[in-house]
Amino acid sequence: MVNETSELAVAADRRTKERPGPLIARTAVLGQQNLNPFGDLHTLQHLSAMFARSMRGVFEPLLRRELRVWAEPLVVQRFADYRAERPEALTAWLPMMMTPSPGKALLIADGKFVLELLDLFFGGNGEAPHPIPSEFSPAAEAMIARLGGMLAPPLRAAWEPLARIDFTPGHPESNPAMLASFDADDAAIVTRFGISAGGAKPTFLDLLYPVAALKPHAPQLTGKVVSRSGDADPAWRNSLTRAAMAVRFPVRSVLDEPVISLARLMELQPGDVIPISFGADVPVMVGNDRLGLGTVGTANGRAAIKLTQLAFKDEGDFE
Repeated sequence: MVNETSELAVAADRRTKERPGPLIARTAVLGQQNLNPFGDLHTLQHLSAMFARSMRGVFEPLLRRELRVWAEPLVVQRFADYRAERPEALTAWLPMMMTPSPGKALLIADGKFVLELLDLFFGGNGEAPHPIPSEFSPAAEAMIARLGGMLAPPLRAAWEPLARIDFTPGHPESNPAMLASFDADDAAIVTRFGISAGGAKPTFLDLLYPVAALKPHAPQLTGKVVSRSGDADPAWRNSLTRAAMAVRFPVRSVLDEPVISLARLMELQPGDVIPISFGADVPVMVGNDRLGLGTVGTANGRAAIKLTQLAFKDEGDFE
C-alpha cells in the first residue's frame, strides 16, 4: 500500500525526472513533427477527471482505505521519451485493446504497487517483497490483468459521452520492448492519475493513448465538453412523481415502554395487568424517524391520534 510521509513530500514527489509541462504551454517548433493534432485537449482532460472520480470505487476496496484520486495535466510525447522518463524499476505495461478504434491504450503501474495489491488480495498487509524482484510472477501478472479488467468498465463509461469504446486488457509485460504495437517514435497522450490515502505518499498510474488511435475521434476531442445532464422528459418525470407518491410507509405511535424485572416477567399470567403512563402528547413515528407529536383519542368509534406538532417543517428537512 501507500507508505506514510509528510504532506510536503506529496507535492514534490511526482517523478524523479522532470516531466514536460501542460499542453497549453507548449508551442510547435519549425521543422519538427506536431505530436498533438487535437489542440488544447480540454475535452480529454475533462474525461480524465471523470475517470479519476470513478477510480476510487475500484481502488478503495483493494487498498481497504479511503482514497483521494486525481488526474494530472495531460502531456503529449514520443513513446521513447516516455520510456526514458520512467525510473529503472519493475513496471507493469498492460495493453488495453480499444474497440472499434484502431489501436491499443497502455496502462502503466509501478511494480511495487502491483505487488502490494497482490499481497492485499491474498489477505496480507499490503507489503511488497524486499528487494523487489526483477520480473513478475504468474500470480502478479494475473493481478495486473485483473486490475485492467476492473478499470475497463469505468473507463468505458467516462468515454461514453464522446464515443463508445470498449477496453479489453491484454497480456502484461515487464519489458516495454516486448510491446509490438508501440513504436519508439509513436506519439502518445499521457494521462497520469494520483492515488493517495490521507497524507500518505501518492502512487501514480499512467494511461497512454496513441495519437493514431484517437484520430477517428478528433471531432469530438476538439469540440466542446459533452455534458451528461439534460432536461428530463416531462411525461417520465410525472410518472416517477406519481410512483414515488404512491409508496406506503408504516406509521406507528409508542404510548409507553414499561420496564419490568426478569423475575416479574417470568411470573406473568393471562389476566395480569402491566400499568403504563403517558403524557398528553405521544410520539408519532414513520419508520425510525419521528413525524411529530399527537394526542390519543377516538374518531368514528376507533382509537386515533390527533397530530399536534410536526417534526418536519419543510421539504428540505427530508434531504
